[in-house]
Amino acid sequence: MISRIAHRSNRIREPRADRVTRAVIMTILILLMVITLYPLYFIVIASFSDPSIVGTGAILLWPTKTTMAGYKNILQNAKIWIGYRNTIFLYVIPGTILNVLVTTMAAFSLSRRDLVGRNVIMGLFIFTMYFSGGLIPTYLLVKSLHLINNPLVIILMGAFSVYNMIIARTYFSTSIPFELQEAAMVDGCSTQRLFLTIILPLSKPILAVLALYSAVGHWNAYFNAMIYLQDLKYYPLQLVLRQILLTGSALEKTASTVAESAESESSLELLGTLTKYCVIVVSTLPVIAVYPFLQKYFIKGVMIGAVKG
Repeated sequence: MISRIAHRSNRIREPRADRVTRAVIMTILILLMVITLYPLYFIVIASFSDPSIVGTGAILLWPTKTTMAGYKNILQNAKIWIGYRNTIFLYVIPGTILNVLVTTMAAFSLSRRDLVGRNVIMGLFIFTMYFSGGLIPTYLLVKSLHLINNPLVIILMGAFSVYNMIIARTYFSTSIPFELQEAAMVDGCSTQRLFLTIILPLSKPILAVLALYSAVGHWNAYFNAMIYLQDLKYYPLQLVLRQILLTGSALEKTASTVAESAESESSLELLGTLTKYCVIVVSTLPVIAVYPFLQKYFIKGVMIGAVKG
């Protein structure tokens, strides 16, 4: 009994003003979460609903007259699978490997205190974040290198990110003691061996962050492919998605099937709208499925270089 009374007396009663403030903040956060998540939820339920009902705006929380017609159209469309194959095997995997390799080498070099003119070099890198040569000069350069309609242009143009390099440089400077590098150099360790056998094994967290940022960047990229690629066989998934959203090309392979079931041109248009919702779900599903398992790396990437107390 005495212990219970002491425990109750030790409780700090929260002032009413603080409780009201907390309730207001929680209400605002919940509203922001609903505003952010509902459009994504609506796309999912709309992809399973009757397209005629979706067009009337009658769907709010649950799918109505569930149908798989949109997903059937997608599964029969070869462009979607070509886009998946190209994005994963031509751009995401090799592009991420090259991006992490180039970024970490540049970041390690600029993190070295004994690098002459590193501040000037860093300033030149940062300058490119705000100013570029422009689209026309870049296109002429790519054309002179004979990289037009070549998948290699997508990998090379995304091989380096100044923002990722700054994150990696901050990690090398703050998380790996420079004295450790000096001790290795005194023992006769070369710069290459220092980087490969000491720096990289101690940098697994930042390597995971860079790989994640690079992979997501390559997955979402479409602009360079739209400018420099011409053949469908090289299109990434996002460019295929863009083409479908703009032209409704998801129905090209199944036009005869749709014509048999649709009674009018409006029915065809409704089915095309349903297919677009399904395409959005199919294209974003891998990232949505993987993100919960990798969320901690995103948070770690944001917190790298933060003030430590």
